[in-house]
Amino acid sequence: MDIRNLECFIEVARHKNFSKAAEMMYISQPSISRAIKELESQFGVILFYRDTKSVELTDAGELILQQAQQIVSSFQNITSQLGGLKKMQSGKIYIGLPQITAITTFSHLLSSFKKEYPNIHIHLYEFGPKKVEASIQDGLLDIGIFTPSENDLYEKIWFEQDRLEVIMHPENKLTQYDVIDYSKLVNEQFILYSTDYNLHDTIIEGCKQVGFTPKIILETSQREWMTQMVVDNLGIALLPSKICRSLDMKVIASRPFSDPQLWLRLALVWKKGRYLSYAAREFITFAKVHYGLEE
Repeated sequence: MDIRNLECFIEVARHKNFSKAAEMMYISQPSISRAIKELESQFGVILFYRDTKSVELTDAGELILQQAQQIVSSFQNITSQLGGLKKMQSGKIYIGLPQITAITTFSHLLSSFKKEYPNIHIHLYEFGPKKVEASIQDGLLDIGIFTPSENDLYEKIWFEQDRLEVIMHPENKLTQYDVIDYSKLVNEQFILYSTDYNLHDTIIEGCKQVGFTPKIILETSQREWMTQMVVDNLGIALLPSKICRSLDMKVIASRPFSDPQLWLRLALVWKKGRYLSYAAREFITFAKVHYGLEE
């Protein structure tokens, strides 16, 4: 049902005059007449008694007028609240991100966004990438941070690319090398990402391609546990270079890893075609500008 037709009906009932109703709504009298005819056709009733001198509501018209006023009032109230929502720039955004990462650029984005939109509340949830993706699929999160596969399920904004490095105890013999490849890790104990990370599978497959299965002593999603195991000389781990730069080089050594495929690539990801709140849409637009994708 067209709200505009109901508004026309209410104006005619109020003024009991088609010409006056048209004048008040800034439209032509034929447009008013057409709106009334459409309503009469939809309801299958006559709304007005009309003669050359007066326009009066029928019994059906009286009944419909009460409901029409409530409907139009509710619609105007919704419109007003939505206008207030945009004016106040308020709302909530639910974002999922992985634990083992150093996404400084995302932190800068959040900081800038909060300054621009202080009334929008961002809720962050730390999950492994596979759980973040599943939560996006289930509609539990608006936006996720992970490495999406190339398909049509998602829309995304790539924002982070960070090469992995090998971290080890300073006394580990691997420190003699400037760059490390898989073959040099044959005899090492691996402190590996948990199975919720695609990097878990990528590293294991890389080892197998050069002829060995890695000796895994721990699988975890906790970066602090990874680094502490390395500090205690219990094994080696692979972490993004930005994280490595923040480590204490007195107790941990790091070397670049040679695999050109082993990069941490992250994107802001949301499900294509899914309804997003005003706040979430504003965040995506802001992110595109922040990362130089839109003017």
